[in-house]
Amino acid sequence: MSTTEILFYFLSALAVFSAIMVLVSKSPVHSVLWLIVVFFTISGHYVLLNAQFLAIVNLIVYAGAIMVLFLFVIMLMNLNTQTEPQKHIWMKLAGVISGGCFLMVLISLVRQAGDMQGKTALMKTGNIGLIGNLGKALFQDYVVPFEITSVLFLSAMVGAVVIGKK
Repeated sequence: MSTTEILFYFLSALAVFSAIMVLVSKSPVHSVLWLIVVFFTISGHYVLLNAQFLAIVNLIVYAGAIMVLFLFVIMLMNLNTQTEPQKHIWMKLAGVISGGCFLMVLISLVRQAGDMQGKTALMKTGNIGLIGNLGKALFQDYVVPFEITSVLFLSAMVGAVVIGKK
């Protein structure tokens, strides 16, 4: 077994464990922190697949911005057990039924995955997904749309500052 396979299995096990901890955690803050671990492991999978740009964007956008926003919202809501509504038996039953349907879909997908035996993903080969190639494409083939987009973003930031000052 190669080091890439060992790293893949470790990241996969950590991602599944962290996702389960998101669901099992009693505290919403702990759930968000476990979800950040899930995003880090997904970024590790992207790096293994030679997609460094997706890995960095995943970390910046999801683990950086969106999860911090979730943490602020959860902390500002000031959740405690007295203000939470009680769950009725119908809600629990609906959750069990939808979870069972999702489990059936997953089982059918695993059964259909038998056709994928012997096929592997390309790792550490090729040049698709590299940041250098993306930069070359943006600054050679799509330089005019890229610059127009940057001016659009600049005007949106100036507009947000003007609106925010009033």
